[in-house]
Amino acid sequence: MTAAAPSSVLPPLAPRAWLRYDIVDRLVGELRPASVLEIGCGQGSMGARLARRADYLAVEPDPVSFAVAEPRIAGSGGTVLNADHTAVPAGRTYDLVCAFEVLEHLEDDDAALAEWTPFVKPGGQLMLSVPAFQHRFGPMDTRVGHYRRYDPEQLAERLEKAGLTDVRVLVYGWPLGYALEVVRNRMDARHLAADAARGEPSFEERTAASGRHQQPGKAVVGRAIEAATLPFRYLQRLAPTKGTGLVAVATRPAG
Repeated sequence: MTAAAPSSVLPPLAPRAWLRYDIVDRLVGELRPASVLEIGCGQGSMGARLARRADYLAVEPDPVSFAVAEPRIAGSGGTVLNADHTAVPAGRTYDLVCAFEVLEHLEDDDAALAEWTPFVKPGGQLMLSVPAFQHRFGPMDTRVGHYRRYDPEQLAERLEKAGLTDVRVLVYGWPLGYALEVVRNRMDARHLAADAARGEPSFEERTAASGRHQQPGKAVVGRAIEAATLPFRYLQRLAPTKGTGLVAVATRPAG
């Protein structure tokens, strides 16, 4: 693939995504993959960053999110397909396979991990992010189509069941993530009440729209969020067992 010249401005990240990216950025820097596959890239804010660092392919089934993601990712030299993971070229494997905020939307998460793992090159890694701690499940989760949240031990067990090893699960989001969830739960409780009054969308419709919720559109807003979240990205490192999200990385055995 011939890389396009990187765009001068990367797409904005939402506040919680900045907290997540603090973990992802450090892990990717440690792993230094030459090739990356992202499953369910949403509007491409994370993908545009990863595409600058490796030969990058993404799949995104929602056509509305894809329309936003495609120019963002192409501007960083990557490629995105308007499809699910079954459209990944047959036989291709990648140093790093990512799925950020995807697994919780799938009813059969064990089956999903079993289907994703063969895309990982032997000796390569699978990286996931999911919402943390089932006891925190609330209106926000319902509105965006989550089947569940995960405790760290539960997520590690899922990855090991898929045949992956050297599992690391990192918690992020303390303390800002707690405040963000309070606000989102209050807002989404009102949205759910309105949905019930006019006819609720299907679970599939909630999932398809999930990557579009609360996404900053303007560059100036994105820069303000980046600056405002900077101290919290460092602060969350002081409480590595507390937070609202998980990032996990595991290895496909080389043998």
